Amino acid sequence: MLGGKEVLLAEPRGFCAGVDRAIEIVERALTKFGAPIYVRHEIVHNTFVVNDLKAKGAIFIEELDEVPEGATLIFSAHGVSKAVQQEAVRRGFSIFDATCPLVTKVHVEVAKLAKEGYEFLMIGHKGHPEVEGTMGQLSEGIHLVEDEADVAKVAPRQTEKLAVVTQTTLSVDDAAGIKAAIRARFPSVREPKQQDICYATQNRQDAVKILAPQVDLVIVVGSPTSSNSNRLRELAARLGTPAYMVDNAGELKEEWFTDTARVGLTAGASAPEVLVNDVIARIKQLGAVAVRKMDGIEETVKFPLPKGLKIDEATGLEIEVRKAPETGH
Repeated sequence: MLGGKEVLLAEPRGFCAGVDRAIEIVERALTKFGAPIYVRHEIVHNTFVVNDLKAKGAIFIEELDEVPEGATLIFSAHGVSKAVQQEAVRRGFSIFDATCPLVTKVHVEVAKLAKEGYEFLMIGHKGHPEVEGTMGQLSEGIHLVEDEADVAKVAPRQTEKLAVVTQTTLSVDDAAGIKAAIRARFPSVREPKQQDICYATQNRQDAVKILAPQVDLVIVVGSPTSSNSNRLRELAARLGTPAYMVDNAGELKEEWFTDTARVGLTAGASAPEVLVNDVIARIKQLGAVAVRKMDGIEETVKFPLPKGLKIDEATGLEIEVRKAPETGH
């Protein structure tokens, strides 16, 4: 038991601007057009958020043939491939794109450099929807590397024009190691002017680097499918502090807190603060009497909503929906 000791809260933690925007897109679409609203893939990787939106009338699908004709469709924050975009347009859905603008930035970079004849090495996790979306911007010439061993095996067709892009939610330190291996093998590789790993992922990892050495235990609030949440737990453990990830307060185990004087608490970028508060309440039941916030970066980033869901400030009315463009036959 904690025996009167404290909880130290990481700062920043929890929702990032891309997640805030994605959830707001679904909620506004539900308000404006009514249920059901179809969402391709989980809007963000958090069980609580997805279940909350399901209860409000969102239907999460993986394949577009699950969406009826004329429906409103939202692409998740992770982004989608060109093939999915084109199929959605062809089927005539009303489309809203909740892809995080920082993921879109990577897509734009891939499209631009591909036109200049570049091939790509993508650092990321196989099967993650963001990786599938980014690699799906091209029909060929983009190769996945998951670790340094993959760098030795990858076989691009040419190396004169080779660029590297990164999944936005990776471990900053892991990605740096893989990039170093890429540079060693392909010295002329082109890297993005600004790193692809997003500001929120970086800030939450930096906060854990400060938090973990000060505590006896780190709890990360996040769902098993959340890449950035998993990286936070791994980082704390790598720094030598026992660390556990929980989807909600019910997953906390009393034995974790035996002989624990101070608990560090953070949350992945898709985990809402209500879950953090539930976890704090449970840890207090286990004996914590103080909760203290770390000093940390204050995030002020806000991304605009797509047209069709914005509110016209002059009239207070929502602007009309953007229909998918007509396509010729």
